[in-house]
Amino acid sequence: MNGSNRGKADRLLDAEDRASIKGSLPYDVFTMDLQSRSRSVPRSVRPSRRCVLRALGAVGLSFFATGRAHAQPAATVAAASDLKFALEEVAAQFERQTGQKLRLVFGSSGHFKTQILQGAPFHLFLSADEDFVFELADAGKTIDRGRAYAVGRIGIMVPPGSPLKPDGELRDLAAALKDGRLQKFAIANPEHAPYGTRAMEALKHAGVWEAIQPRLVYGENISQATQFAVSGSTQGGIIALSLALAPAVASTGRFALIPQAWHQPLKQRMVLIKDAPPAARAFHDYIATPAAQAVMKRYGFEMPPP
Repeated sequence: MNGSNRGKADRLLDAEDRASIKGSLPYDVFTMDLQSRSRSVPRSVRPSRRCVLRALGAVGLSFFATGRAHAQPAATVAAASDLKFALEEVAAQFERQTGQKLRLVFGSSGHFKTQILQGAPFHLFLSADEDFVFELADAGKTIDRGRAYAVGRIGIMVPPGSPLKPDGELRDLAAALKDGRLQKFAIANPEHAPYGTRAMEALKHAGVWEAIQPRLVYGENISQATQFAVSGSTQGGIIALSLALAPAVASTGRFALIPQAWHQPLKQRMVLIKDAPPAARAFHDYIATPAAQAVMKRYGFEMPPP
């Protein structure tokens, strides 16, 4: 996040808000709405807000290593944060089946691109925007121009008690801007997070971009934007469908898809970095298998044409 956007977020999130984002209060109410379908989440299985925010907050802050913590991973995977829950499942399957170790690092695709250009020791890059992969290929950092692995979707998420409705066409969001119900709204930073760019495009399509900018709270990546959207410190936000479908997040708000035609497609692409070890190459191939794709589909990703 650049200085201007970071300043906006700091002004909009006061100390009390930041404390709530760290998970000081539990959620105990919720249903999830998705494409006109809703399902109640039993109180006994609802994760607390502390657990949800801790899971999302780990993105970009620490490494996730499959297997035992002391094992030295053979390959480091830099992955867009919309993959947080889906890729952890895929990686666990891969490790069980092959015995090969991975280290997963989640964050902003734009930041990863910059780090790889500067020589960061990543072996496989899963970007939420194929253009970042092409830039790395043009710079000679990759073994080829990569492979498409998924198409993502975005939607609006609102937490319990929010005055907003989960309206995918954003009519209620526009009305809330006019009648004063909307105070803070979360998106990922469009400057380096593809899901933030698509959120901006959708807000422009809805005709509310200029009006909503003073109310925006920017996440460093889509997982942090989701933290802000479900924490109660904002009235909602635009997040990834893949995160909204994760059980830990699904129980913390109501979600509605934004029409896909309202923004450029989220064409997600992966690529091996030069000199990638065998484990990275094997995982790259595993992601294209039916077993891995089944997990991705369960988290709302569309599969690209073969």
